[in-house]
Amino acid sequence: PEDMDDAKLERVLFPPLPIIAQGDRPLPAWPAVYKELKRKGVTLQLLWQEYKEDSPAGYQYSHFCQIYRDWLGTQNVVMRQDHKAGEKLFVDYAGQRVGIINRITGEVRPAEIFVAVLGASSYTYAEATRSQTLPDWISSHIRAFNFFKGCPLLLIPDNLKSAVNKAHRYDPDINSTYQDMAVHYSVAVVPARPRKPKDKAKAEAGVLLVERWILACLRNREFFSLEELNEAIKPLLEKLNNRQFKKFKSSRKELFETLEKPCLQPLPQNAYEFAEWKKVRVAPNIHVRVCDNYYSVPYTLVKRQLDARVTARIVEIFFKGKRVASHRRSYLKNEYVTVRDHMPRRHQEYADWSPERLLRWAAKSGAATKTVVSNILDSRPYPQQSYNTCFGLMRLGNVYGDDRLEAACGRGLAIGAGNYRSIESILKKNLDQQPLPPTAPAAKVIKHSNTRKADYFH
Repeated sequence: PEDMDDAKLERVLFPPLPIIAQGDRPLPAWPAVYKELKRKGVTLQLLWQEYKEDSPAGYQYSHFCQIYRDWLGTQNVVMRQDHKAGEKLFVDYAGQRVGIINRITGEVRPAEIFVAVLGASSYTYAEATRSQTLPDWISSHIRAFNFFKGCPLLLIPDNLKSAVNKAHRYDPDINSTYQDMAVHYSVAVVPARPRKPKDKAKAEAGVLLVERWILACLRNREFFSLEELNEAIKPLLEKLNNRQFKKFKSSRKELFETLEKPCLQPLPQNAYEFAEWKKVRVAPNIHVRVCDNYYSVPYTLVKRQLDARVTARIVEIFFKGKRVASHRRSYLKNEYVTVRDHMPRRHQEYADWSPERLLRWAAKSGAATKTVVSNILDSRPYPQQSYNTCFGLMRLGNVYGDDRLEAACGRGLAIGAGNYRSIESILKKNLDQQPLPPTAPAAKVIKHSNTRKADYFH
């Protein structure tokens, strides 16, 4: 019809639903629905059934869901993310840092601010650390878990180097120490995707709140130690967690206590002990070099690349994920730490020798041989490094006899050539059977009345 435009036609074809009084179809408290959905196992279907039991004339399921989605769309974008209770912990560093003043030099060093936010309740933890390096990063996580008195299922870090060796959208390379810590607390690490800030929106919001309600409040204060700064952060952090949400009649702490805390995993019996992982290769002497010391591994792994896990007390060596050696960590530089069973059988026989036993053997050949062996043992920082040379002298005694070895050692000492190669050369050329060259005459002592004596210089 000419008098009907598109709007009138639409009303005829699709008439609006009949208006029902609000009292006949009451709406549920959507903030309470949103809060309940964060509980483990709770679904909209279950909440709708409970709603219908209380209000039989209420909306049907599809309309109930549509109204909830419409309400959710009017809320803050960050709040609309769906995080189950006890599921995720977002961790990051604030962009703003706080200066620590050296009382002696006046130098100001910036302290980093670590922030951890639980996904469902937004309960926040913050502390100051000296750096973003791996030891500080791991220690902050341990203190955060203790603050929450439990562990989430997932850790959501940014792609900083202490967490991720190589960022990747689908298969990031997690830092070995960070992964080791996560395994200890039964937590999975799922880094935020590169250039996807929405993946860590909770962390971004938590950092913003920490900067506004904690760091901004401390802007006019001076701090002379990290401990002093953290003591100042604690009351402001508690105040932040007790602040009421604008659209919910509850605080972060109240949501945490009622909603999230019961869903967290319990803490392990022992706290994680910081450990570093290093790639090492087995040298022909069956030792690997870790932190300026040398630790033995089974001889069958010579030339293989292994993984070393280093703590303050223990050095563990792994091959393809299986531990093959464990040693108490040594702090003496260039020390060899050796397990006898790691050596081949013939080397184990050598290990039964000691400097005293070698000297007793050398004394059987004669005083000169004992002196040569003693000098060889004293020539190295560690006597074990000289054992092979002494075994070589022992072999020369078996080949040429003890008498000739003693004569060769005596000749070597007389001419200042008391090492293995010189002794071997003397025996091969039969020089031990020839008389020693005449020694140079002693220098003539000059006596004169003008000569100063020793007491002159006292």
